[in-house]
Formats: sequence, structure tokens, C-alpha cells
Amino acid sequence: MILLEKTGLVAGTLLQRYKRFLADVRLADGSVVTAHTTNTGSMKTCWEPGDRVLLEPAANPARKLKFTWLAVARPGGWVGVETGMPNRVVAEAARRDVLPGLPGLHSVRTEVKYGAENSRIDVLALDGEDRQVFIEVKNTTLKEGPWALFPDAVTERGTKHLRELQAMAREGHRAAIALFVHRTDVDRFDAAREIDPAYAAELDRAAQTGVLVLPLAVRLITSEGPGGLWSLGWEVPGLLPWVPRR
Repeated sequence: MILLEKTGLVAGTLLQRYKRFLADVRLADGSVVTAHTTNTGSMKTCWEPGDRVLLEPAANPARKLKFTWLAVARPGGWVGVETGMPNRVVAEAARRDVLPGLPGLHSVRTEVKYGAENSRIDVLALDGEDRQVFIEVKNTTLKEGPWALFPDAVTERGTKHLRELQAMAREGHRAAIALFVHRTDVDRFDAAREIDPAYAAELDRAAQTGVLVLPLAVRLITSEGPGGLWSLGWEVPGLLPWVPRR
């Protein structure tokens, strides 16, 4: 089931990514454009020069950067690099009641303030018993062998979110962290323990506290249409196993 789809996308060849927000791409006609990159992290294992990419043309003709980089084809499959999509896809899955690991959700809201550390929860819903369900979404793209790993850099903010989720669980609510595995060439998940030991330890504590850890298996569906324009869809068919690497 495709939950969200982007159409009218432009394919090109990645030349370089730089200054965190920018990527130069050569289009089919030979012209070079600079695309906006929403992923400001390390993007390690997500790209190499020469990779095929999909760009979304800007809806606003006055925008300085005319394209946004959505996805990149790696040797094992497509990787999603647009960081706003995971929240949107998870919220849509919750609205349709097809979010793996959390059946029976309804009354879905997004970006709701909560907690003692002044956070915003990505998705807030009610379950079949009308209990509040707090869902934090993390875009997960780092790969090592068959593992998807999170995070790809030290994230104090991510550790704070885990503390907030544990507080919600202790108060009797339901809490979950959805690791949105935004690539198709992995078959298991773990925390990136060497990169951020504090986050990994907090994730272990969160699971012990009752926070659901949901490594979402994401499928990226691409197709080329008339005029050389592409479409890109997102499916979330299930969960990956959480397999510690230690």
C-alpha cells in the first residue's frame, strides 16, 4: 500500500553534496542545478558522486533553489534523503490504521507540544482504548552490512526525546519510537553504539521502561513516466528485527 506519493520528479546524476544544505546534480540535458538538501546530518553511506537521484521541482517559482533532493539510488536499492517524509508517512499510516506494531490508532495529530523538556511529539494518537500514544519518528539511513543504524552522528536532541518518551510511559500513556528505515538494502536494525553510546544506552533503557521500539521497514517505489518524469511512493509493509551488533 502506497501511503504517500510524489509525482513529476526529475532524475539526474549527483555531482557533489556540500555546505550541508546543497547538492549539485547534472540533469539529462547536461545542465547542472543546485538542489536543496533537507538532511543536514552526515548522510554517511547515503551517496557517492555519480549516483542517480530524484529531485522534486519547487512549487514556488520564486524560490532560489528550484529543486529538492528526495532520493538516491545506491547499489542495493533506493535511499530516501528528504527528512520531512518520514513524519508524513508515519502520520498517514496511523490515520489509515496500518502502522506496523501499533494497530487501532485514531484521532491522529502532529507536532504537539508535550513533556517537561519542551519537546514536540511527531505524532500523537489515541489507541482502541482511547489511551494517548506518543510516537517519535527518526529518519534512519546509516548502513553497515545488513544493519540499519541510528543515529549517524551524536544526537543530544534524540536522547532527550527518549527521556520524554520514557516519562510518558511512566505516566501510563503509550510511547513509541519509530525508526523510519529509509532505505531498502538492509534487513535488521540496531543503535549506532560506536557513534553515540549515550543514545544507544538510552534506547535500551527506553525499551526496558516500556517504550515500543519500532524499526519500520520502508519500501520506496519508483517508476519513470511520460516525458522522463518520475514518481516516488512510500510503503511501510512491516518491521525489521532489532538485532544488537555487540
